[in-house]
This record gives sequence, structure tokens and C-alpha cells, in this order.
Amino acid sequence: MRALIQRVSEAQVRVEGQVIGQTGAGLLVLVCAMRGDEDAQAQALAAKVAKLRVFRDQAGKMNLSVSDVGGSALVVSQFTLAADTTRGTRPGYSGAAAPEDGRRLYELFAEALAAEGVPVETGEFGADMQVSLVNDGPVTIWLEV
Repeated sequence: MRALIQRVSEAQVRVEGQVIGQTGAGLLVLVCAMRGDEDAQAQALAAKVAKLRVFRDQAGKMNLSVSDVGGSALVVSQFTLAADTTRGTRPGYSGAAAPEDGRRLYELFAEALAAEGVPVETGEFGADMQVSLVNDGPVTIWLEV
């Protein structure tokens, strides 16, 4: 699985003009299941995100996790993280999991992150979503398990 993590002051996702998920200070997590991914990858990625030390401590060092600072996460599915740009200028997405597997692993990831103690809101799998955010730092990190 792949994820693009952004430390945010706030973020929200809209579908058809309606806010369906949001977070204050915390993480925006864009998630993509890849072909061959299994439950273990979703759970491992969630554990890593929950423990990722990207928030500042009192000394200004990035030593604290989202849980340590009482933050939350907005989790949004994004199959375009599977983009293959090695040939030509049109990305290919054949590395992404099939939609039914992608949905299941996306939902499992969100549940596993919540089980780690991180309050989670989500986007809508497969929907045309508009995501807005204020990237804090900016801090943007690519994770893959």
C-alpha cells in the first residue's frame, strides 16, 4: 500500500458540494492499495502512520506522533498514487488494486488507524472528491509498505 501523508492545520473533503469528512490539526492521509496488497499491508501502514513522528515537541523537533498531540486524521482514497510514469506522458494505473480490493483495503486501513487510537474521518471511495487543506510546515511524506 502507498500513502501520501501531509501534516495539516485543517483539511476537508467534499462530495457534490457537501463536506463529508474533515480534520483539524492532524494528518491528511491519501491512500492507495496496490495489486497484490493484503490485509497485513493495510494494518502495517496504519500502525506506521499512527506512530509517525512528524509533529513538533517543545524543542521544535519532529518527535511527536498524531496521537501524542491529540490530533486526528482525514483518510482519502486516491488510486492515482499508483501512477506509473516510466513511459510517455500519460500515467498508467495498472499497478492499483482492483476496485473491490481497493475499497476493502482502504476501509481496513481507516479502521486499523482508528484502532490505533487516532480519530478518523474519511472520504468516499470512488467518488469525485474535492480535497482542501492547509499543509502545516509544509510536511509531506511518502510511505509504502
